[in-house]
Amino acid sequence: MSTYKFECLNVSISPEGVARVEISRPEALNAFNTQTWTEIGQCFTRFKVDGDVRSVVLSASGRMFTAGLDLKEAMTGPLSKPRDPDADVARKGYYHRLFILDFQSAISAVESCDKPVVVVVQGGCLGIGIDLISACDVRIATEDAYFMVKEVDIGMAADIGTLQRLPKIVGNDSWMREVCYTARKVTSKEAHFVGLVSNVYPTTAEALKAASDIAGTIAAKSPVAIVSTKHLLNYSRDHSVREGLEYTALWNTLAHNSHDMATAIVSSLKKQPAHFPKL
Repeated sequence: MSTYKFECLNVSISPEGVARVEISRPEALNAFNTQTWTEIGQCFTRFKVDGDVRSVVLSASGRMFTAGLDLKEAMTGPLSKPRDPDADVARKGYYHRLFILDFQSAISAVESCDKPVVVVVQGGCLGIGIDLISACDVRIATEDAYFMVKEVDIGMAADIGTLQRLPKIVGNDSWMREVCYTARKVTSKEAHFVGLVSNVYPTTAEALKAASDIAGTIAAKSPVAIVSTKHLLNYSRDHSVREGLEYTALWNTLAHNSHDMATAIVSSLKKQPAHFPKL
C-alpha cells in the first residue's frame, strides 16, 4: 500500500518499482491550484530518495491533462493577497518573487528527481501543463491531445520553466517563439513533428500502456546506471561538451564501483535477465 497520501494526486508504486502519479482534479479540469503544485514538489522530492521507486509514469484523470493555472484561486489566493497590503512595491515584490521561486522549485522537482519520468498527455495541456511536461524525461500524447503556451493570454510571460526548457527540447527557435507569442493550439501531430512528444497513440489507455512499458523497461535496469544517466544528461544539457565530459569522468569514478556492472555483464553473457538491488 502506498504511503504517499495527497489531496490532488493519486500515487501508487508497483513491486517492480514503477511509481504512478495521477493528477486528480477532474472537476476543475485538473487546473493547478497551490495545493496541486505543492504536492507535486513534495511527491517528486520524496521519489528522489525512495529506493523503491525506479521510474515514474505521470498522468492526469478526466478528459484533459490540465486547463492550466486555476484562475479562480489566482484571483483570491496567495498571489492576490500580499502579506502587508500597505507595503511599498519593493517590499511586496520581494515576497512575490519568493512565491514564484517556490512554484518553480516544485515543478523543477520533477526534473531534479533522478528517476526518469514518462508523462502521458490526453486532451488539453495548457499553460502550467507545458511547464510540467517540459520537466519530464519522456512525453507521450494521445491523438486528441493539444498544447498551448497560454500565459500571454492572461497578460504574463510563462515563468515556471517553459521558456527555459522547451527551446532545448524542440530545437526550433522560430517555432518556439511563435507558439509562445501567439498562444496558438499545437496538435499532437505537430507536437510529434517538432519533437515535443516521442509518440502519439489513438487512446489514453494505449498511451498509458506504452508509458508503463517504457517505465517497466527502465525499472528493470541497474538503478545506479539509470539515475547516473539522467543526472548526466541534465548536467550536460546545461554545460559545454568539455564540461560535461569532465563531470561524467568524475561521476563515474564513483558509479563504476557498483556491483551492478558485473551483474549486468554476466547476465548478458549468459543471456538471462539481470536482477539489481534497489538504490
